[in-house]
Amino acid sequence: MTLGVIVFFGFLAVLALRPYVQQRVVLAATEADQPRRQFVMDLVLCLVAAAVVMALNRALLAVPLINGYAVLFGGLILGFFLALDTALARERANINNAVSQSGTLPPPQRLYSMTRRFSLVAFTTAIFVTAIVVLVFGRDIVWLSRIEQNAAALARAQWSVAKEMFFIMTVLLALVVNLIVSYSRNLRLLFNNQTDVLERVSQGDLSRTVPVATRDEFGLIAGHTNSMIQGLRHRTKLITALKLAEEVQQNLLPATAPEHPGLELTGTSIYCDETGGDYYDFFKLPNQNLGVVVADASDHGVGSALLMTTARAFLISGVNNYQGPAKLAADINQALTRDSAKTSRFMSMFFLEINVAVKKLSWVRAGHEPALLYDPAQNGFENLTGEGMVLGVDADYEYRQYSSRGWAPGSVLVVGTDGIQETRNARNEMFGLDRLRETVAQYSTASAAAIQTAVIEGLNQFRGTADQEDDVTLVVVKLL
Repeated sequence: MTLGVIVFFGFLAVLALRPYVQQRVVLAATEADQPRRQFVMDLVLCLVAAAVVMALNRALLAVPLINGYAVLFGGLILGFFLALDTALARERANINNAVSQSGTLPPPQRLYSMTRRFSLVAFTTAIFVTAIVVLVFGRDIVWLSRIEQNAAALARAQWSVAKEMFFIMTVLLALVVNLIVSYSRNLRLLFNNQTDVLERVSQGDLSRTVPVATRDEFGLIAGHTNSMIQGLRHRTKLITALKLAEEVQQNLLPATAPEHPGLELTGTSIYCDETGGDYYDFFKLPNQNLGVVVADASDHGVGSALLMTTARAFLISGVNNYQGPAKLAADINQALTRDSAKTSRFMSMFFLEINVAVKKLSWVRAGHEPALLYDPAQNGFENLTGEGMVLGVDADYEYRQYSSRGWAPGSVLVVGTDGIQETRNARNEMFGLDRLRETVAQYSTASAAAIQTAVIEGLNQFRGTADQEDDVTLVVVKLL
């Protein structure tokens, strides 16, 4: 009873100091360091309590200090298990705190492997158990050598040793099971947090991240998961912006082709990305003639779409003060060069003016593919070609206007971008100009819309499973 009182007051004195020490040592540290400091603090406090018990034993019971090793060893074992439990509890509190505050610590810079910690705990526990068994058996052997050598005494000694070992193993087993349960609770928390966030991500919810509350494998996985979520958020914003840009750009193209006496008109643009650099449009010119434009900005994607939008604005402004295809191209080129000279981007353009009254075609070619004019009477094609530099390179370049008079009724005029001829199939073959001419000639008696549909379907069938590598724009004019 005296020894029990000494042990009680020895540990009670240290326990009274624990809140103050914990406030200064543990809670003052970062959350990532708190579990480690908690373990060290409680282990040291248990050793201090054992030292206090040794001192009281010496003062009150005159126990030699040399015999106090058992008390120190007991304090070390008890402190090891208690400190591990309190460290796991501190880690669990940090996890719950991180979840409740929806905050995250930075990813661990140094990894404290979970398997390594578990192996270290198991190894240390095995050493302690072995040491306890050796010490107990060593003491019991000395004790057994001193008792009476008769059956009754030996039976009592055997029963006493059995109870002693049962008590020791029960206490150790309880401490180990408590550690396993505490460790399992932490793992369950970490696993549930990870899976809950991943389930939300799989459903499209990117509002939450995984709390990085440990420095083990779960902390590392959480850090990489959060990086993935941030990347998905950025990608989602980018896709949303591209969808908006696609919608805006599609609204810049004609919703339907206009009606013009003596002509049948149709056009389409098919982009290989959400946005593209191809453009076509129809204009009612101040002289009552019809203007047709097809343009192709270098490359494709967002940059090309911005260049196309800028050129469209200059084109519309130029049409309001229209003085002919060459003057229009020169004005657009001057304005575009000022904006695109530093970006090394450029744009090709084919602008065509159709005068139905006198059957006259006037055009300017700014580095664009020549237009094709199919004559059903002669069953042949004429290229509406000519010299001309792409827009956005040389602001002082002088463009030339070309013209042609007369056409046979039912002639078909086709203006497209290089994405048509350069469409490739799985065998890396190009669609080419000959296939385009064959399709136009085959469907020349059909409507302009039917000719356009035949060309696009022919492109898709030729490409097959291959990816579309460039934007495709096609304008078909049936000269009635």
